[in-house]
Amino acid sequence: MRRKTVLRAVLSAGLLLTAASTGLAQAVADDTSAPPSASAAHRAPASDGLLTAMRHDLGLTRDQAAHRLAAETAARRIQNDARRAAGDSYGGSWFDATSGKLVVALTRTGDREAVEATGARVTLVRHSERELNATMRRVNALDAPAGIAGWHVDPEANSVTVDVVSSHQADNDVRTFVARAREAGPVAVERTDHTPRTLAAGTVGGDPYYTGNVRCSIGFSVYGGFVTAGHCAQPGAAVNGWDGSYIGNFQGSSFPDNDYAWVNVGSGWWTVPVVLGWGTVSDQLVRGSAEAPIGASVCRSGSTSHWHCGTVLAKNETVNYSQGAVHQMTKTNVCAEPGDSGGSFISGDQAQGVTSGGWGNCGSGGETWFQPINEILNRYGLTLHTT
Repeated sequence: MRRKTVLRAVLSAGLLLTAASTGLAQAVADDTSAPPSASAAHRAPASDGLLTAMRHDLGLTRDQAAHRLAAETAARRIQNDARRAAGDSYGGSWFDATSGKLVVALTRTGDREAVEATGARVTLVRHSERELNATMRRVNALDAPAGIAGWHVDPEANSVTVDVVSSHQADNDVRTFVARAREAGPVAVERTDHTPRTLAAGTVGGDPYYTGNVRCSIGFSVYGGFVTAGHCAQPGAAVNGWDGSYIGNFQGSSFPDNDYAWVNVGSGWWTVPVVLGWGTVSDQLVRGSAEAPIGASVCRSGSTSHWHCGTVLAKNETVNYSQGAVHQMTKTNVCAEPGDSGGSFISGDQAQGVTSGGWGNCGSGGETWFQPINEILNRYGLTLHTT
C-alpha cells in the first residue's frame, strides 16, 4: 500500500519513481504585519492530512494550522532580508507563533526601522549573533563529560544555553565544564532529565534502507542518490532498499563532529522529490530547502515511527552523544524512535534536514535533532531533487 501511494504521488507530478527513505538507525534484529488572512492561509502548502497531523501533534484547530503554515511561509521569505537590514546589529531571529511574525533581535535601536520595513518585529538585546557564535566556538573547543547533554545558541535568551543532565549536575567534571563555559562568554545553564542517543535502526524520504545489520531511513533525494545520517555507516558500505535489493554505496559519511552522509543510487533504483506520509498525510513533494526559523512547525518522516510534527526549538546546537559531539544541529520537539535515523525533516514543502538522534519515543514524546540539509548539500556538492 505504501508503494502504491508513492507511485500515485510521483505519477501525478509527472516524475520518475525513486526509492527514498528516512528514519533513525536500528539493528535489523530490533526491526509580516497582521496574521495572514484565511484565504492566504489556505494557499499554504498543506494537504488535509498535513493539517490533521498538525492538529494532533501541535494541538491546533484546522484553521489555526492553516494560518500558521501561511505565517511561517511569510516569515521564511523575509528572514534573509531582515538579516541583511540588521547588519552587524543582528542578534538572531525566531518565529513567534502567537503573533504569527518573525522576531529579529537587534543590538542597536538605529537599525529598527529598516528591519521592521521587511515585515519583522524587533526586540533589543545585548549580544550580537557574531558574539554568540564566537562563544559557541569556544565552548565547542571544550571536552564535554557525559553529564552534559549539549549546548546551542539561543537567540531569545541572547546567550549560549548549556543543557546539564540533572542526575549529573553535582559531578565535578560537569561543574568544571560549566565554569569554563561561562568564561567563554554569555552562557546560561538549563537542566534536562534526558541523555541524547543516536536513532539508527529506499530513495523516497522516510523509507527504510539496510546496511549490514542496521536499518536507517532515507532523508531526501538528490541528483544521483540520497542523503541520510552519517552514523548509519562508513564510506563504501553497501546499501539495500526496503525490498532487499541493492541500491548503491555510502559515498561520503561524517560522524561524530557531523552526522551526515550520502548514498549513490543505481541498479534499477532512481530518485524523486517525495517524502512519505505513511498514510497519515499525503506523500509530500519537495520544492526547495529554505530554512525554517526557530518556532516554526516542522514534520518528520521515518521508517519506524512514520509521520510526526512539532516545532523548531533551537539551532546551532552541539549534541554530546556517547560517541562524540556533533555540531550545528537543529533541535525539535518532534518524537522519533530507533530506525528513524537519517529520515526527512520538512517544513511545508521545504526540506530542512536529516534525523540524527534524540530522547523519548512517540508514545510518551521526546525531542529530536536533525542535521540541516543545506550543510550536507554544500559539503558534498549535491543538488536537491525538487519539483
